[in-house]
Amino acid sequence: MIDRDTVRHVARLSRLRLSDEEQETMREELSGILEHIEHIQSLDLDDVPITTHVVEVENVLGEDVPHEELSVEEALREAPEVAGGGFSVPRMG
Repeated sequence: MIDRDTVRHVARLSRLRLSDEEQETMREELSGILEHIEHIQSLDLDDVPITTHVVEVENVLGEDVPHEELSVEEALREAPEVAGGGFSVPRMG
């Protein structure tokens, strides 16, 4: 079971501000997910074939065709902030 300290830690890492009520809801939901995963791990699935899709999948996007690459200037044109010739993102931690 997940405790509130773990929920607060994950929320902080995710840069989320959760009320006490939201923390409790997330604790219950995450605990339920982990219990479900534990149940699945306990099943004997040795004779179940490995699948990547449960239904037949058709490539609706078409063939991958190489295109001319973007220049650095084009790639960075819409970036909110640029530093050192690349995308600038907030520091983590």
